[in-house]
Amino acid sequence: MNTICFIGYPRCTTCIKAYKAIQEMGLEVQYRNIQTENPTKEEIQEWIAQGVELKNLFNTSGKLYRELNVKEKRKTSSDEELIDLLSQNGMLVKRPIVIGNNKIIVGNKISEYESLK
Repeated sequence: MNTICFIGYPRCTTCIKAYKAIQEMGLEVQYRNIQTENPTKEEIQEWIAQGVELKNLFNTSGKLYRELNVKEKRKTSSDEELIDLLSQNGMLVKRPIVIGNNKIIVGNKISEYESLK
């Protein structure tokens, strides 16, 4: 069985619930703190290449998203600039991100985690 990579924020209740659900499924999971280990530009580009839409990678309900007025930046910035922005601060990235079995699941989608087995 492959190890699942779980990228989350330890103080996020949604991440806590999702992580627990994955563990309860008996999946081997490695936790990565998005605040201390931001997704890299290359990782984000790879996720997009695998079908994740750039717009779905933004944590639109986050405090930093509002403080930096990212909603407006998304209208005027290039994809490259937006990827740079995401890679500079993990708190702008929607979480959790669950990677395994050649799949990337963004957000709390417990019903999709079974497909990672």
